[in-house]
Amino acid sequence: MERAVLVAEVRKLRAAIRTHRDSTGHDLCWHHPALWDLLPEKTDPAIAVPPWEKFMRGCIRYRASLDAQAPHAPVLDKDYND
Repeated sequence: MERAVLVAEVRKLRAAIRTHRDSTGHDLCWHHPALWDLLPEKTDPAIAVPPWEKFMRGCIRYRASLDAQAPHAPVLDKDYND
């Protein structure tokens, strides 16, 4: 890969990582195929989705982990689509 192409690729990947990193609020919980599309191998991810009850337990554990990992993060008290 030529240097200029490599530099452009690094910049594109860093921008995508920053966009993902800077997600906040309800955007933290979403499927991110645009990020995966940056990988050189193109696949159609065959995702498996847990039943609602188990899925929601996972969401609760994820939110609890944010309390532990980012205890001073401000709370965004908005419903989805507000």
